[in-house]
Amino acid sequence: MHSGHLLIEEPIRMASILESSKPSFFPAMTKIVGTLGPKSRSLEVISECLNAGMSVARFDFSWGDPDYHQETLENLKAAIKNTRKLCAVMLDTVGAEMQVVNKTETPISLQEDAEVVLTPHEGQEASSETLPINFDGLAKSVKKGDTIFVGQYLFTGSETTSVWLEVANVKGKDVVCTIKNSATLAGSMFTLHASQIHIDLPTLSEKDKEVISTWGVKNKIDFLSLSYTRHAEDVRQAREFLSKLGDLSQTQILAKIENVEGLTHFDEILQEADGIILSRGNLGIDLPPEKVFLFQKSALYKCNMAGKPAVVTRVVDSMTDNLRPTRAEATDVANAVLDGSDAILLGAETLRGLYPVETISTVGKICSEAEKVFNQDLYFKKTVKHVGEPMTHLESIASTAVRAGIKVKASAIICFTSSGRAARLIAKYRPTMPVLSVVIPRIVTNQLKWSFIGAFEDQVGTRMWESLFTTNARQSLIVRGLFPMLADPRHPAESTSATNESILKVALDHGKSKGVIKSHDRVVVCQKVGDASVVKIIELED
Repeated sequence: MHSGHLLIEEPIRMASILESSKPSFFPAMTKIVGTLGPKSRSLEVISECLNAGMSVARFDFSWGDPDYHQETLENLKAAIKNTRKLCAVMLDTVGAEMQVVNKTETPISLQEDAEVVLTPHEGQEASSETLPINFDGLAKSVKKGDTIFVGQYLFTGSETTSVWLEVANVKGKDVVCTIKNSATLAGSMFTLHASQIHIDLPTLSEKDKEVISTWGVKNKIDFLSLSYTRHAEDVRQAREFLSKLGDLSQTQILAKIENVEGLTHFDEILQEADGIILSRGNLGIDLPPEKVFLFQKSALYKCNMAGKPAVVTRVVDSMTDNLRPTRAEATDVANAVLDGSDAILLGAETLRGLYPVETISTVGKICSEAEKVFNQDLYFKKTVKHVGEPMTHLESIASTAVRAGIKVKASAIICFTSSGRAARLIAKYRPTMPVLSVVIPRIVTNQLKWSFIGAFEDQVGTRMWESLFTTNARQSLIVRGLFPMLADPRHPAESTSATNESILKVALDHGKSKGVIKSHDRVVVCQKVGDASVVKIIELED
């Protein structure tokens, strides 16, 4: 029985579904992004999150100040050292986000069919009659009959904590709305989303620029999540801004698609960005419900074919308050994996949820099960067909390494790389085995000092799996199936054959120590020898 990217062998033995899965060093090939916040910022909880499978930590500057997030990041660094688990850092911008401001934090009760006024006068107190907002141009953007959504920040979709409004009329800068459902808004800040309406706000706000140029530079962030990306020019402007900040010139930009504008310009955005985040919370408001799945499948396919990481959000909202996901949510996670997602992003579930560690663990287990029935053969053929002929040199090497690994049932693919590009290309073909990316820094000099491209200066002399803060290695942590390791900087990428062999031995020993590689296993190795790229198959001895 074959259906798209789902592979189930005939005959189906239903009892086999209940068999326990084998424990693995890697919880899943699909990565998990966890948003750190009040319920997940302590050293102990972050350590548990890393052990449960979190590989990217998201810092959302829609709330909290830089000092608060810095304290959390220091705990993350300590947790990384304690657990010896690599973790990347993602800074999520505010962007063109409209918010309702409730300074008193008094719960606001809204009744169906009543009227409420959205006003740009933030000094006013929020009430059931008036909701102050942080944008004075809403009245110019909307018209009678338009739909507006107001919900708790990182809302769970519950109709008791979010409200739908319909624009009744506009009075100056105020927007008078009819309430479509009864709800109680609790907290200091609520997200406001005007469905399918262009909002004249910059994608990178002045507050965003300040945070990036201070907190972002100080902490050498790996990823910038560019909220409300609507055009390719948004990405270009953000990249130009990063390029002027020196240390952030290598930071990858993940374009966050949150509305119809972003959907309309998706192809151009994908071409400019380093990856895509499908922000299904806001997309689910902007799109008709019956169209959301279609956009997800189409967007993930395009990302897969482009070889750029795709991240899906809002999959297990109910785990914010519950220990188990709903049946629909569990299936949704699996479908995201089968559709081709590289990573699952958890928001409220880990930021303010009661069970952050259990959520990461549960999502990882579902991803792992879905990966077992992912139809890699069909996916491989589609990818090769899409790439076409003649292939580029690197594309040919990458596809050959994956095909060889599958044919000989290799337990792992080891790839030597300095930029990470070769390893990401291998991962693009979705091998069924993990890709161990050995990042070998390139030594450069400007007569004044030596430095290492791909690693920070303080990594000299550290052992491969103990090097914790490396840009290229950490940026692999959002790519499905890719698991980075950092080689000793004294072994540069342009090294001798003998040096490569010594690094390979360390990589193999690392794989053995983690249970990925065993005696008599076959391993595919992809490396450069002189000017040539070589794919070889080795069989381990006792």
